[in-house]
Amino acid sequence: MKNISTLLSVLALVLVGVLFYLHFSSARPAEKAGVMHNHHDSTAFRIAYFDIDSLQAKYEYFKDISGELKTREASITSQLNSLQDTYQKRIKELQTKGPTMNQSESESAQREFAQMQRKFQERQMSLEQELKKSQIDMMTDVRNKIEDYLKDFNQQHQYAYILSYEPGFMLYYRDSAYNITDEVIDGLNALYKTEKKSKSSK
Repeated sequence: MKNISTLLSVLALVLVGVLFYLHFSSARPAEKAGVMHNHHDSTAFRIAYFDIDSLQAKYEYFKDISGELKTREASITSQLNSLQDTYQKRIKELQTKGPTMNQSESESAQREFAQMQRKFQERQMSLEQELKKSQIDMMTDVRNKIEDYLKDFNQQHQYAYILSYEPGFMLYYRDSAYNITDEVIDGLNALYKTEKKSKSSK
């Protein structure tokens, strides 16, 4: 679940560094040329941010896919538990027969046991890889939806940068006047509601 948070936070950190470099490096030549800029000009350079935690808690699509992932994870756990129970029953049967087995039967039981272990590990690995791929695909889809929405959103608002914020991310000062979290969540939810209605009507 942290994939989207990590990716967006790293992107935000890089953008902040680039932002300050460009801002301060471009300011000096302008001053030398005698050009004075009004640092309070809101149209020159505006940055907005949104809270990742709030988005994850209130974005309906994110909540839906999180629930879907939990359901898949529970299904995988159930499958593995069932398989393990089947193998354990068979192992108990072999252990019960152990004292009466001859050498050939004992060797056959050992091979069967090793085969069960191998099959269980292979199945476990396959299911875990399947779940991981689903997580990556879904988080990529969420990120793409957010990015696409912000592109449309920013055509009207014209921010130079829109950053994502989460607790622990190094952002020393945040002016709440530039917090667009609620607008982003409302817009994403409205878009998802429309998409959901469109799919259900087909």
